[in-house]
Amino acid sequence: MIALAFVLLALMLSVYVLLDGYDLGLGAIHLFVARNDSERAATTASIGPFWNGNEVWLIAAGGTLFALFPQVYASAFSGFYLPFMIVLWLLMFRGIALELRGHFPSDLWRGFFDVTFAAASALLILLLGIALGNVLRGVPLDAAHYFAGTFGFLLNPYALSVGVLAVLALSQHGAAWVATRVDGLPADRSLAALRVLSPLVLGVASVLTFATFRVHSPLPSFRAMPLIALAPIASTAGLIGVFFFRVTGSPRRLFDASTLFLAGMLASAAVTLYPYLLPGYPSAESGLTAYSNPPSPTALGTTLTVVIVGLVVVAGYRAFVVKRLSR
Repeated sequence: MIALAFVLLALMLSVYVLLDGYDLGLGAIHLFVARNDSERAATTASIGPFWNGNEVWLIAAGGTLFALFPQVYASAFSGFYLPFMIVLWLLMFRGIALELRGHFPSDLWRGFFDVTFAAASALLILLLGIALGNVLRGVPLDAAHYFAGTFGFLLNPYALSVGVLAVLALSQHGAAWVATRVDGLPADRSLAALRVLSPLVLGVASVLTFATFRVHSPLPSFRAMPLIALAPIASTAGLIGVFFFRVTGSPRRLFDASTLFLAGMLASAAVTLYPYLLPGYPSAESGLTAYSNPPSPTALGTTLTVVIVGLVVVAGYRAFVVKRLSR
């Protein structure tokens, strides 16, 4: 059941990235693909019914981490408290910019909200990527499993590189969304942006794949469960699909290929980490696994039941909303 809890937590975080990723990526490229008021209104309207619902998955993942792995939650916040606070403020700034943009007739205010939306989106992606990079690399923990490093430690080259890849990959995802959902010049500019973004994603992802094997090798997991190799195969197929469908002019399939690439990358990250939730540094063994101080069987069973039922309800409601809005 502990393994199931790990999978559910990884699933919720992955779904958050896949769903909120396209509106974060849209925000990061917003000023480049939409260059006047009507175009920017059209691009933000494309995510209007979805963006705040997408963030439910992040809240659900945080609640699940707190309920099932409180020691990991406490240790993570002891080191990532300042970045998490910045993430919270960036989430608020994005929401304020999206909600208030249409309520101010002044071009000055609309321009301010457009820049705020773009900057907050790009910085949010970067910070979340840096956080993932540090989790993959491991963080220094003392004997009580509290963070024993500095804020500067979190800005190491590997984590920063993961942050850069996150910005590029989600910008690619956002561009694919615009090409699928928005007509006219924004869609054309998004396809043009993909001609630049896709090769950059390929290059950075290739370098980081080899770097990840050095900082936290997943080879034992792959040997134990060969089917796990499907995750990097899926991400490779997704990236090839992005190149192919970009050329053939199939926006919907282009977005699906981008989704497959991200899903494969996230699954690969989860495989690399298992069973660690917060590896130590320089030795991963000094960190916390899913089996460190697990909850009682009763608490675990009750929490998993609530989480699974909640996920089914949230997923069902989202599917209902998407179907209604697609009519």
